[in-house]
Amino acid sequence: MTNGRNIEIMQQAPKISVIITTYNRPDALTATVEAFFSQDDQDFEIIIADDGSSNNTRECIASLKQRSPVPLIHVWQADQGFRAAAARNKGTLAAGGNYIIFLDGDCMPQRNFIAQHRQLALRGYLVSGSRVLLSAGFSGKVLREKINLQRLGIGEMLRLRLAGDINKLLQLLFTWPNLGRTSKRFSWRRIKSCNLGVWRSDLDLVNGFDESFLGWGHEDSDLVVRLFNAGVMRKDGAFATEVFHLWHDENQRDHESDNRQLVLERAANKTTQPAQGLVTR
Repeated sequence: MTNGRNIEIMQQAPKISVIITTYNRPDALTATVEAFFSQDDQDFEIIIADDGSSNNTRECIASLKQRSPVPLIHVWQADQGFRAAAARNKGTLAAGGNYIIFLDGDCMPQRNFIAQHRQLALRGYLVSGSRVLLSAGFSGKVLREKINLQRLGIGEMLRLRLAGDINKLLQLLFTWPNLGRTSKRFSWRRIKSCNLGVWRSDLDLVNGFDESFLGWGHEDSDLVVRLFNAGVMRKDGAFATEVFHLWHDENQRDHESDNRQLVLERAANKTTQPAQGLVTR
């Protein structure tokens, strides 16, 4: 007989949509998406939020879709410069899940990535995930030789760490239990939309990312600040949700200081709503 507690757990189990942003890097996108094909937990969908890539990426996604074991949707917007916020909103509107995991198209998940995010998902909280940075040389090798990072052994990971090809080791070797991860205090640490889990209802509450953020920088911090102002707290996903972040050249940062200043003002003013959000109001 099913008791009340089991019913509550079933009701809270999230339906997950993974939104992967990409722009003209089909080799990295292929590596990222293929890492989702072998997830331990296959109950999710993939939305590729394309910020204006060319036909090479479109053809890459069509190939991935044909062999994907989970639903895979491609949404595209015209190339008008760096518009990650708008791409993520477009992906959110196409998603069918009630829990959204945002990931960049150069971040390769471990095999238990979906399962760990599902376990950590908690109403009233977002989960700020973690990443392991790869060196430029090793990133190139991974893509050229199609190295499966999910199969790295302890010895190989140790060698990579000593060579400076990955910047973390302990986070790959140990998983911290789902205890003591929540906080009701705001922190600027580890705000990265390259690995971020948010309930769709919370995204609706703050009307998603602010599409008025143009150019690289701080659209993810702005979302987390506005969520916090609306009462959504943080949960730490380190030692559970690590992804392998492939190296890339830094984006142009023409608007970085302006974007940062706006986020600081919104933190001080307790702002919850964007200038141009998920749904025009």
